[in-house]
Amino acid sequence: MLRQYLLLQLEFLLKLLAAGICGAVIGYERKNHLKEAGIRTHMLVAMGATLIMIVSKYGFLGYDYDPSRIAAQIVTGIGFLGAGMIFIKKQSINGLTTAAGIWTTAGIGMAIGTNLYLAGAVATLLVFIVQVFLHRSFKWLRAYTAKILNIKVDDRGDAFSYIKNALFSRNIEIIDLKAERCGNGMIELALKIKLPPGFDISELLELLP
Repeated sequence: MLRQYLLLQLEFLLKLLAAGICGAVIGYERKNHLKEAGIRTHMLVAMGATLIMIVSKYGFLGYDYDPSRIAAQIVTGIGFLGAGMIFIKKQSINGLTTAAGIWTTAGIGMAIGTNLYLAGAVATLLVFIVQVFLHRSFKWLRAYTAKILNIKVDDRGDAFSYIKNALFSRNIEIIDLKAERCGNGMIELALKIKLPPGFDISELLELLP
């Protein structure tokens, strides 16, 4: 009886260690890219999810209950944690990849907590590959990005035509245009433009008159 108890406790320990290692692997890549959530955060998320699944599976033996309810609460809680890592800055959204990684790390911890070691290990490997190699390579996968360009031009000249032609020459598309008179013969333009993949925003300074 005691031997079975000790073996079960050892199994719990191994689950927590395995979850911590998987979380550390994912967090290492995020730390190298100076992201908000690094090794410690991912380790805590993975081990926490594993611990909750252990409690869910083994902590209420002999009781009639649905263990999937606790698993659902993990997903809900991680959703709040991930939302805190997403923020908007200058028409761009940051933190989505980190939040998705945290969410997946919790899933890995849940898998390990329910004895799905192979699934957890494979998921860890896939997450690491996606975050490392797709971050460095495959530039052709980069999508177009939208930016807001605010400039003032002389409405008595052909400055706008020059800007439009300059943008088109660099394969930059004007999605939306708003104009407002500022007085003194000047017009303030708010251009919503679509930049091609890999375009350096600093190059716009060379295009403007």
